[in-house]
Amino acid sequence: MKPLTRITSNSQMMGGRPCIRGIRVTVGTVVGLVASGHSREDILRLYPYLEPEDISEALAYAAWRSDEFEVPLSSK
Repeated sequence: MKPLTRITSNSQMMGGRPCIRGIRVTVGTVVGLVASGHSREDILRLYPYLEPEDISEALAYAAWRSDEFEVPLSSK
């Protein structure tokens, strides 16, 4: 997977949740809009400061995160 250069995280912004290019739009917001049936054009109209590549990277980031799993640590 190519590096995701548009996804940022800052503990001082949006509770540290992953955001798009340091602006106050979270990856979760973008993915939620896509999941609820909004087209890319709708999202870009709702958030005119986003770019098409932002939506692609938000989806790529979400796909990458969904493939992760936690491994329990031994309590010994």
